[in-house]
Amino acid sequence: MAAGGGVVKHILLVRFKEEVTPERLDQLIRGYAALVDAVPSMKAFHWGIDVSIENMHQGFTHVF
Repeated sequence: MAAGGGVVKHILLVRFKEEVTPERLDQLIRGYAALVDAVPSMKAFHWGIDVSIENMHQGFTHVF
């Protein structure tokens, strides 16, 4: 098998506990985004919130 040189994309679906404050959530997101500078093989970081009108999120509110 030849050595891989492709890109691996990781997707993380998250449901935060109700007691997580908006300030704490912002702190967590900034911390995750900072990994791009800390991990040489990490090329990008994207995140968003569920905006599905189909309501198929199964309770997950954020995706990273």
